[in-house]
Amino acid sequence: MNKAPAYLLTLLLAGLALVLGAPAAAAHGGPIELEVTGDGADNVNVLVTYKKDGHPVTEIVEATLKATSSDGRSFGPVPLRSAPEGQNLYHSAEPLPSGEWRVTVVATEPSKAKATVKVKAGAITAAPAASAPAAATPAPSQAATPAQATPAQAAPAQAAPVAAVEDRGTTGTPVKVGVIVLVALAAVAAWIGFARRHRAPLR
Repeated sequence: MNKAPAYLLTLLLAGLALVLGAPAAAAHGGPIELEVTGDGADNVNVLVTYKKDGHPVTEIVEATLKATSSDGRSFGPVPLRSAPEGQNLYHSAEPLPSGEWRVTVVATEPSKAKATVKVKAGAITAAPAASAPAAATPAPSQAATPAQATPAQAAPAQAAPVAAVEDRGTTGTPVKVGVIVLVALAAVAAWIGFARRHRAPLR
């Protein structure tokens, strides 16, 4: 008996979801709008949105582009291709030749739309690199000034006497050690002689 209320509650929730979701689904439909601009180089950006709410068109857009230049050349029609930068952004399948163009984009799916704009196509030229400034020549007074020895350069001359003193001290060390060893040996020999003299009367 408890299953009937649960079943009715599930049906009510499902119906409520359908009712609330219907306006959102209906909003993503109807007429579309095309916004066409130059990309700064040799192509165009075509942004496709729904005219009613401005939401992006996520459906597949079928559209073509044709153009006429200011000097009488014609281009297209060529299909539009989806751009990797956005879901509703499209580019021309072929680049525009250099020049000023009157571009017309015509869409047929998901609904019909048309837009015409003027764009300028062409390679962007890089600004010339600034020339490096000429190296400044030293003033005569600076060139004539003799170089002064730095403390680091004068240090070896002052360190020489100290090294000599250290060498003399190192040389005298073995002599001192030898004298100490001789004195110690003489003391041991004297002690041995003294011990023998004291042992002789005991025999």
